[in-house]
Amino acid sequence: MPGTKSYNAQNDTLEQGWWIVDAEDQIVGRIASDIAMVLMGKHRPNYTPNVDTGEFVIVTNCDKIKFTGNKLKQKTYTWYTGYTGLRTEAAGDRLNRKPEQIMRDAVRRMLPKNKLGYQMLTKLKLYAGAEHPHQAQNPKPLTGGRTLK
Repeated sequence: MPGTKSYNAQNDTLEQGWWIVDAEDQIVGRIASDIAMVLMGKHRPNYTPNVDTGEFVIVTNCDKIKFTGNKLKQKTYTWYTGYTGLRTEAAGDRLNRKPEQIMRDAVRRMLPKNKLGYQMLTKLKLYAGAEHPHQAQNPKPLTGGRTLK
């Protein structure tokens, strides 16, 4: 029975592109979902779920991202230190202390929870200011998402 052949992407045939996103005045969750789609490779026609078809993403101005509503005061981040109890921190305090960590956590939670998802996360480059050391890769501005300009 003749039929169409399905396509499976291979790691050695994929071209890795570089994208740059300016996070200034962008809402955290909305921009994170667009970034996660590019890291997974779902924006490409040759997307394959079991192969890392995503591309590199550079995010600048992480210190100028926005939260909607009262999340800046009410949202808390918790983590375990090894001692009894959990450490908690409000989103506003973390934004002042580690602005890149807010974006990394938002994108990480939208990626698959397996080895492939951790590999995708290594292709995310975050910077608090407008400068980044990846000019040699000639990143293109990422547009076309729900929230990206």
